[in-house]
Amino acid sequence: MIRFTVNLDVDSAIARLGEAVLAAPMGIVAHINGQANASKRGLVVPPDQILEIFRPDFAVRVWQADKRAGIDIPLRIHVYDQAGKTYVAMRSPAIVFACYDNAALNTLADELAPILDQILASLDAFRE
Repeated sequence: MIRFTVNLDVDSAIARLGEAVLAAPMGIVAHINGQANASKRGLVVPPDQILEIFRPDFAVRVWQADKRAGIDIPLRIHVYDQAGKTYVAMRSPAIVFACYDNAALNTLADELAPILDQILASLDAFRE
């Protein structure tokens, strides 16, 4: 698990990551705002959001390599508040695809890693 803290609030970290995703260029498949969803039920929770990111060309390659691996896409970046600190967490593509023991998925993970590193690097100036 890649995990680090930043001196931004969750909304600001998500906004910066969203810009970096689009610049990568990757796509935001979904933006899940757990705090907002909980609030709709009258529940109060600390900020918790997930960006699901991927691209159609990569998805096709995943399906061609091993259809079962479709369950593991899109990749996810989790940004959350815990005890007043903002955490950013994600599984590396190599870890996500490792269970398939598939050379084509390993190659894809190697291609995705620098893209995701670039996205996470958008927060480097704010790392604690």
